[in-house]
Amino acid sequence: MLALVQRVRQARVEVAGRTLGEIGTGLLVLVCAERGDTEAQADRLLAKLLKLRIFGDEAGKMNRSLQDVGGGLLLVSQFTLAADTSGGNRPSFTQAAPPDEGLRLYDYLVMQARAAHPQVATGEFAADMQVHLVNDGPVTIPMRVQ
Repeated sequence: MLALVQRVRQARVEVAGRTLGEIGTGLLVLVCAERGDTEAQADRLLAKLLKLRIFGDEAGKMNRSLQDVGGGLLLVSQFTLAADTSGGNRPSFTQAAPPDEGLRLYDYLVMQARAAHPQVATGEFAADMQVHLVNDGPVTIPMRVQ
């Protein structure tokens, strides 16, 4: 699975002018399931997200996790993370999981996240979403979980 992790002061996702998910301090995570991904990759991604030490401690060092700071987790599906631009100017998305498989893995990730963390919000799979965020730092980390 692919993820783009952004430490935020606040973030929200809108569809057709309606806010679907919103958090204050925490992580906005754009998520993409790739062909062949399984629940095991989703489990590893979630474990990493919850324990990734990218929040400041008392000394200002990135030493605290999302769980340590009690922050929100906003999960947004984004198949375009699987873009392959090596063949020209139009990206190919053939490495992204097919929509039914992507939805199944995204739903699984969300379900597991809600069971493990008290503050989880989401976007809407395959919707035309507007994502608003205030990146904190900025801190933006790409991740691939095998």
